[in-house]
Amino acid sequence: QLATLNHAAVQLENSPCATLSAEAFLLPLCAELTAEAFADDVPQWLSNACKAAKSPEVIRDGSAGLGAAAGKAHPHVSRMMRKHLGQTPSDYVNHIRMQHAARALTTDNEAISEVAVDCGIPNMSHFHKLYRQAHGLTPLQYRQTFQRQLVQPT
Repeated sequence: QLATLNHAAVQLENSPCATLSAEAFLLPLCAELTAEAFADDVPQWLSNACKAAKSPEVIRDGSAGLGAAAGKAHPHVSRMMRKHLGQTPSDYVNHIRMQHAARALTTDNEAISEVAVDCGIPNMSHFHKLYRQAHGLTPLQYRQTFQRQLVQPT
């Protein structure tokens, strides 16, 4: 997402200074920021737990942290996530972990092993496997591709 945002910022920077260009940049950004809405039938405790899953503590603790944030037994959380969101707690948390890792890889110069530990995945082999599944590149390839295209404020 950050890479997409940076690409759009570069396009905006290179476009003529017009309202239409600014709107083309801002509208998708605003839509993305407000996209985390859950259906009305999703229990409030599950919605709150999913929002809490974006905190560093829950990211590091994985699906166990998600279950703790929900305050429910893991099997119940798992059933409700499959029913309402169509995915397991592990899949949900791993998706958030890989988003977190992608942001860190493009914005920080922290070692990849440290990024993996920050995401709660100290096993580098497992981290690389999940990252490649999520982004189609290894963490190093992703960093080399997108970090140099990062738009920095002046």
